[in-house]
Amino acid sequence: MNKLIISTSSFDIDNNAPVQRLIQKGLQVISNPHRRKLTEHEIIALLDDDVIGLIAGIEPITERVLASAKNLKVISRCGTGMDNVDLVAAQHYNMAVFNTPEAPAQAVAELTLGLMLTALRRICQTDRLLRKGEWPRLQGQLLAAQSVGIIGLGYIGRRVAHLCQAFGARVIAHDPHLDQSSQGVTLTSLNELFAQADIISLHLPYSPDTHHLLDAKAFATMKPGAIVINAARGGLIDETALGNALHDGQLSAAALDVFEQEPYQGPLLGYEQIILTAHMGSLAKEARQRMEIEAAENLLQGLIKTGLIHDT
Repeated sequence: MNKLIISTSSFDIDNNAPVQRLIQKGLQVISNPHRRKLTEHEIIALLDDDVIGLIAGIEPITERVLASAKNLKVISRCGTGMDNVDLVAAQHYNMAVFNTPEAPAQAVAELTLGLMLTALRRICQTDRLLRKGEWPRLQGQLLAAQSVGIIGLGYIGRRVAHLCQAFGARVIAHDPHLDQSSQGVTLTSLNELFAQADIISLHLPYSPDTHHLLDAKAFATMKPGAIVINAARGGLIDETALGNALHDGQLSAAALDVFEQEPYQGPLLGYEQIILTAHMGSLAKEARQRMEIEAAENLLQGLIKTGLIHDT
């Protein structure tokens, strides 16, 4: 029997019409038995010779993984990022790869806005002190008074820009793939963005070219007291350099939803000025439902195109 692997840590199979259609066509659906991010070894163990389709999470889908999956034909990422998939190897093995770039955009944008407001109004610090029996009345800042620098004006970056403008903030952006912007956003160079922005928010894919885009040199060129937000990919920031910039006061605060190694247990846990969340950008109920349905529909259409499933 042909199999479909769903490797995401959670997935609502019962309320997913495309998955139910695949089941009706005879596919056996196997979910992630560990209910967490899989290791390379664990995903290889799931991809036996009967597997023709994979709805993938953020586990490493390396050349080694793909070489082991003898009959895998379609990979559908439940999410935006493709940096965990060896796309060159997938092409070599004639596997189609899809993602769901629009589905999580609003959820990630809203989390980003929440992190900005939490950092500006020092909400987490106030909460911690209040629980210790203190009555802190910490002065914060208005988002309306800030210049927000967005790096990457894709689906998510554009939504973040729109939300910040609704609060009255000035928005500038850097995106090497755009020649002109709209919606009142001023495009600028990366160095100029570092020099002008009070808040810098990352919304670009991870690749070898963007590895540690924010490093010690970048932090040194930012406005003193700037705030850095990352709800994109952990590898975009040199976490050691970030800690140093917070310790030295070059940055007043930071907020990270993503890390180079997840689950995260590193030294940034010790900094009071940083807000840390557990890669939850897309984890809004409505966005998650849309992601799962789009990922399953992409897989279904991919299998139909290969001829392994008939469109009847």
